[in-house]
Amino acid sequence: MSNDKEARASDYPVNPIILNRWSPRSMTEDEISDKDLFTIFEAARWAPSSYNNQPWRIIYAKRGTSEFDKFLSFLIEFNQKWASKAACLVVIVSKNTFDKNQKPSMTHSFDTGAAWENMALQGTSMGFVVHGMQGFDYEMAKKELNIPDDHTVEAMAAIGVRGSIELLPDEMKEREKPSDRKELKEIVMMGKFK
Repeated sequence: MSNDKEARASDYPVNPIILNRWSPRSMTEDEISDKDLFTIFEAARWAPSSYNNQPWRIIYAKRGTSEFDKFLSFLIEFNQKWASKAACLVVIVSKNTFDKNQKPSMTHSFDTGAAWENMALQGTSMGFVVHGMQGFDYEMAKKELNIPDDHTVEAMAAIGVRGSIELLPDEMKEREKPSDRKELKEIVMMGKFK
């Protein structure tokens, strides 16, 4: 395992949990207790959302179940290689409309992203891997999981117990480290888009 705390440095002081959150792929096949898993889900529950609509929906499958194998089949081959060792696979969904009036919500994806980040930070704070993915078949997931038309499949995530880099296939070992970020001047603009 890399020394995450030495791998990243911010230009301005941020909470260490933010700086140290990253997406490892190496996991053991160890289980996560329901208490720990639902603590991670509880963090998602407390995310902010427009009109407090809470549009996120979290569908999960634990290792060793037929549902887990189904979720694993949604993933592209590259992600299957490492995510097969996760304790839990998650499909993250957002409801496209407001509960109060069924009108379209422009921020359903944005709000669900906030819930996802809460999950990632909570899991990281507990020492778990919480790795989000877009490398899967969205349509297959929507169909197989009976997700209604007024909901959007946003992402998948693998949650597990962090393992040694040696557990990964050789082609993945070099990538098993925290990534850097763009400079603030590339993403923050005053007054207008530049």
